[in-house]
Amino acid sequence: MSTEPIENKVAKSGLITLEISSFVPKDSILEIDIKDHLWEGIALREKDFRDFIKNNDWQKYQSACVAVHCSADAIIPNWAYMLLASELAEKTREIFFGTPEEFQKHRIIQAIKALDTREFEDERVIVKGCGNELIDYAAYGYVTAVLRPIVKSLMFGEPCSTVPIYKKR
Repeated sequence: MSTEPIENKVAKSGLITLEISSFVPKDSILEIDIKDHLWEGIALREKDFRDFIKNNDWQKYQSACVAVHCSADAIIPNWAYMLLASELAEKTREIFFGTPEEFQKHRIIQAIKALDTREFEDERVIVKGCGNELIDYAAYGYVTAVLRPIVKSLMFGEPCSTVPIYKKR
């Protein structure tokens, strides 16, 4: 039986692992679905919608991230989004016009674009592909576009099993 200590070759390899899941914001997204305010499920009436805007309790949106969309197959006039934005603008932390899933994707891409890339210059980088959270494929595309010009090599996966993506010549 060998008494030599176990060596962590991955730690000594100089690889930098980037976890896409670290870009997923931890705060929740509140949702306003305009379908809940449609007349007979098909149309938006201005008077009824203005009553909703006037009488709704907007406190729950205070300092929140809010996704505004309509999940019904209805034509929503642009003024409806403008009325909601006008009411939410000074209350919320951020308003997004789209589904909560689209908002989350947008937030991840914004975080990737804001990434301080200096630590990755001329390094061998692995973009971790496994995790508990389902990450939209666009995040992997954006992180590749951001890192490719500066890294020595870019890989996908885990240190024990990577898929080569790019290697500087």
